[in-house]
Amino acid sequence: MAATLPANDTLRRWIRVGTDSHAFDAYLSLPPGGMRPGTPGIVLIQEIFGVNEHIRAVADQYALDGYAVMAPDIFWREAARIELGYTGADKERAMALYKTTDPDVVLDDIALTAQALRAQLGPDGRIAAVGYCFGGLLAYLSAARGLVDAAVPYYGGGIQRRLEQAGAVRVPIQFHYGERDANIPPEAVEQVRAAMAGNPRADIHVYPGADHGFNCWARASYDQPSAVLAHGRTLTFLAQALSQRA
Repeated sequence: MAATLPANDTLRRWIRVGTDSHAFDAYLSLPPGGMRPGTPGIVLIQEIFGVNEHIRAVADQYALDGYAVMAPDIFWREAARIELGYTGADKERAMALYKTTDPDVVLDDIALTAQALRAQLGPDGRIAAVGYCFGGLLAYLSAARGLVDAAVPYYGGGIQRRLEQAGAVRVPIQFHYGERDANIPPEAVEQVRAAMAGNPRADIHVYPGADHGFNCWARASYDQPSAVLAHGRTLTFLAQALSQRA
């Protein structure tokens, strides 16, 4: 398990994002020292299993690294704040939610989350989208739409089918893939690599022996060495991409 913040409502809590006509919940996790000038932000985008215990712990993990983190509930239209496991009926429910969710519609939620996070950070606040699986695709599309200052897609499912957006990505972006991911085979990773070749700030890492979901310690596919290496690379990348000293 990742370390988590103390149970303090001033540091981590659910908040409401958006307006009356378009409002949803997001999990907010702040650094132990709270918000300070120059604090960078992360829009953390869930897998298909909701903003569950794991995703909230990942948000807390990045908060301990000094980031203000918001994880929007992207399935709110069908099932607000749903939390699912990774096998059996929960997995079937997650797949059903995924199949009825339009990424382009959810990007409106990401835009509102980014706007709310920037409002908390102040006028100079810089933010990244970090996403896993379906969230990885959304992180990539968020970068292409110019919603964030950097993006980190982890095993983003379907990115290889949205490469017409690659030329619109003008911010730093770092991809993480598992070598043994049957959902994203090597040829798909190579398609992404080729499409992003024109972006000098695009970075792609493939983890030998790792499968889909290697970062999630609640899944059977968790691979600790790959997860630690990827997290370290992500922190280095974000420190550089979001630095106000650049």
